[in-house]
Amino acid sequence: MMRLVLGLVVGVMMIGQVAQAQNQPLRLEITEGVIEPLPFAVPNFVPANAAAAELSSDLARVVAADLIGTGLFREIPSSAYISQITDFGAPVQFADWKAINAQALVTGSISVSGNRVTVGFRVWDVFSDKEMKPGLQFSGTKEGWRRMAHKVADAVYSRITGEGGYFDSRVVFVSESGPKNQRRKRLAIMDYDGANVQYLTDSSAIVLAPRFSPTGDRVLYTSYESGFPRIYVLDVGKVQRRVLESQEGTMSFAPRFSPDGQKVVYSLSQGGNTDLYLMTISNGQSKRLTSTPSIETAPSFSPDGSQIVFESDRSGSPQIYVMATSGGEAKRISFGNGRYGTPVWSPRGDMIAFTKQNKGRFHIGVMRANGSEERLLTASFLDEGPTWSPNGRVIMFMRETQGASGRSSLYSVDISGRNLRPVQTPDGGSDPAWSPLQK
Repeated sequence: MMRLVLGLVVGVMMIGQVAQAQNQPLRLEITEGVIEPLPFAVPNFVPANAAAAELSSDLARVVAADLIGTGLFREIPSSAYISQITDFGAPVQFADWKAINAQALVTGSISVSGNRVTVGFRVWDVFSDKEMKPGLQFSGTKEGWRRMAHKVADAVYSRITGEGGYFDSRVVFVSESGPKNQRRKRLAIMDYDGANVQYLTDSSAIVLAPRFSPTGDRVLYTSYESGFPRIYVLDVGKVQRRVLESQEGTMSFAPRFSPDGQKVVYSLSQGGNTDLYLMTISNGQSKRLTSTPSIETAPSFSPDGSQIVFESDRSGSPQIYVMATSGGEAKRISFGNGRYGTPVWSPRGDMIAFTKQNKGRFHIGVMRANGSEERLLTASFLDEGPTWSPNGRVIMFMRETQGASGRSSLYSVDISGRNLRPVQTPDGGSDPAWSPLQK
């Protein structure tokens, strides 16, 4: 069972010196007891032709930034290098990299032909004097070079940690501008690290809670452009959208796709009551899942689609409940002090992230799917709206600062509560939703 605390097993001693003495392969295991990030080196990729020279450093810098951003890796600066990588196919001088304590070495090559870019890379276990699995090669357009760098970083991360990566992914969010009492909101999409921001809607109407489809090609969101909250589905590539059917005089909001992308679970408010409904997208038919004199909202499917976690105040205050996707009896799983909301199931299926309000503070937390082992990862004036990285290792959320001039921004944190980092966006940001890895 994966523990919540993140670290290196017996730290650098186990990974470096002991691994070298016992000729064990380099492996960073994420379990407990952080001692020191793993030192690595990423020299500039070797340009195969003159046209590739301008990207050789850029690629290496993005790969390094991805790895450093996890909090698990520490880059050795190029000023410390003894050897230089000038030939991608030449033998590595391992002694020179051992001398500067590089435990992992990433080498790469890049060639450019017209608008086509080809990137090759290899990952070396320095203390074992060998390559970690055969190298790989990616090809794409010149405009897509950053995505190839993310793919390289994903492969490096996976080979060293044994887990899937999350760098070649995107985040859809609500971009916010203007004063707090006249906030303008529009949907935006970006790379996971804040690069390549594109806007999907204008700011003529309030938009809320965008959510990716399982394939990352569609986004559900709520818009007030009709005067009532209604759910729209938007094709990201074509930037085309349509409204989902809803009953006259009702308000629908908080949508989320099923794991197969064929259905949507959402909240519908009618006659002063708010319940959960399940809609089949192809024909617009809906089924009512809850029927209580309370507010049911913020639903999220388990990865296998068999259960739904949601927020309800049926017990007198907002708490987290789980029920079968077909509806029926729900089981409460939150029992700590305070109010719970916005639960989201981890893509691994083992944990649920949530927002908690207690004693005037807001927190992002995680708990097991049965409600046990609750851990609060953050605390501030206002933290809310968690979303999981594709590998279930990192959570992104919105943080708002206090006062009339308060600003909403995006942050990320590891599920251990370590490595809290701001995510840079052109304006304020809220309601993030992480995509799956891109295809």
